[in-house]
Amino acid sequence: MSDTSIWSRQPSVRRLPLTAPLRLVRPSDMWFKPALSVVVATAVPDLVLLAAGRLDLVMYTMAGSLCALYGHNLPYARRARAVAGVVVSMVIAMAVSLVAASLTGSTAVLIAVGALLAATQKTLCDATRIGPPGPVIFTFVTSAALFVPQHLGQVPGHLALTLAAGAISWLVTIGPAMIRREGPERRATARALDAAAAYVAEPGHRTRHTAAAAVHAAWQTLLAAGRPTPVRRALERLVVHAEAALAGGAPAPASDPAPDPEWLRARARQTRARGPVPTPPPAPGTPEEVFGIDAEQPARRTGSRRDARRVLLRSLAPGSPLLPIGARVLIGCALAGYVSQAAGVGRPYWAIVSAASLYQANVTLSWNRALQRTLGNLLGVLVFAAVLPVTRTGPPALIGFCLFFGFAAEALITRNYWLGSIAVTPMALLVLEFRGTHPAGELIGDRVLDTVIGTGVGVLAAMLVTNRRAAGRLETALAATDRARAHAVHTLAAPQSTSAALAAAGHRLTGSLVELREADDIAAGEWWQRALPRQQVIAAEQAGHRTLAATATRRGLITPAQENGAV
Repeated sequence: MSDTSIWSRQPSVRRLPLTAPLRLVRPSDMWFKPALSVVVATAVPDLVLLAAGRLDLVMYTMAGSLCALYGHNLPYARRARAVAGVVVSMVIAMAVSLVAASLTGSTAVLIAVGALLAATQKTLCDATRIGPPGPVIFTFVTSAALFVPQHLGQVPGHLALTLAAGAISWLVTIGPAMIRREGPERRATARALDAAAAYVAEPGHRTRHTAAAAVHAAWQTLLAAGRPTPVRRALERLVVHAEAALAGGAPAPASDPAPDPEWLRARARQTRARGPVPTPPPAPGTPEEVFGIDAEQPARRTGSRRDARRVLLRSLAPGSPLLPIGARVLIGCALAGYVSQAAGVGRPYWAIVSAASLYQANVTLSWNRALQRTLGNLLGVLVFAAVLPVTRTGPPALIGFCLFFGFAAEALITRNYWLGSIAVTPMALLVLEFRGTHPAGELIGDRVLDTVIGTGVGVLAAMLVTNRRAAGRLETALAATDRARAHAVHTLAAPQSTSAALAAAGHRLTGSLVELREADDIAAGEWWQRALPRQQVIAAEQAGHRTLAATATRRGLITPAQENGAV
């Protein structure tokens, strides 16, 4: 360790915020994609079951319909594989739940199975980074299925319904490719341009990290998009200009004057729109057509799946920082379920879902989610009480309100989780009405009690089950950043290095800096940590961005004066 490496010890227990987690933020630029998809994917099987007079089977089709929430941030080539994997995983998880429900009526055993499923789903979703919405959808559906009486002979038919609805979800999520096949790439590029504009307008640690993450995400999206097209080549040029802004504070097009943030924002608006993609000139010193994607894609095709399997196995291996989070989910969900059972609640799976939904990357974020879920659920039961009489006027009204709340949940949840929970809660309660009416007071009382039990026990488990491996993940990310920077410096020093090689080295370094910042934020919000290399992290970030600026200068993206001004 160098002389400048200072390991700072943070307090074992940190203060937890009360109001900041409840503030509203700007909605996602693509909230309507999952909102519309889940409405269509749910409406089709619901209407078929309505025509067949079997609305009691809605729960099984809903498991497949909710798969339409996944993959909307991915290019269509990767989305097709990802959503297919989600559907298959949902069918497997439902099979476990339905078989368990058919083999035993013991609530204690079913709670244990539910906790095991929730922990497994959390660990696998975090390892594969599928989401949003992550594991909560799996846990919501499979935990409810555990407590629906089954016979083994019914299980294949119910699974077939889930699979059929999942196939509809797959078609719904992939269908827009026929209309706008580069839509995900355009949105990722626009985000990179907007983030770069924010950094140019207000340079700082936060805006720099946001811009680096957006640029890295845009490159990854373009790499995964498939064969080059004229639109993708134009998008690649735009990402190069965003990358130049990140490296030197302002892009330097070949013929345009050095643009200000409004230049970047204007290109972002044009990129999001339905018109043609703006085509800026190539940055100085770069080839007219190729900026590195063509050179990186062959290596990515040969190694991406192997690398993905290696990352997955490493995430699940002993010593992985994901395993303590899985242990939290297992212990917290099991305890919440058993406390709910002891309290006499008839649906302990609500407590399991409440506990599972709050577990985030560290204790601080889990506390934030607990506040958000509690507030959202308490307001949501009031909404449920208001609409319940209307939904009981007939099946069409019940279906209509479920579709409305499904849409509203996706429209609101990106502003804050508690706001989306106001719509999720009545939807979850209305699903029970498909199997028959229940006393409103009982449903509301059980939901409130399970919310309090689930969040209370869940937070307690998050505080007591330590994740000291978060510091280890930070040290690993720090070492990876040092290696990526050393590789970039070596590439810079080689006189024969091509623009593609420099671009690839820059992309690798940017990705490592994004991972380092994420690991540092997670470790900073975790309790019971050993000393963290905070000064070493700051020095590595500063050195990494200086190296990115030098790489951009060598490629001709920025001028030496801009490099000297880079942080």
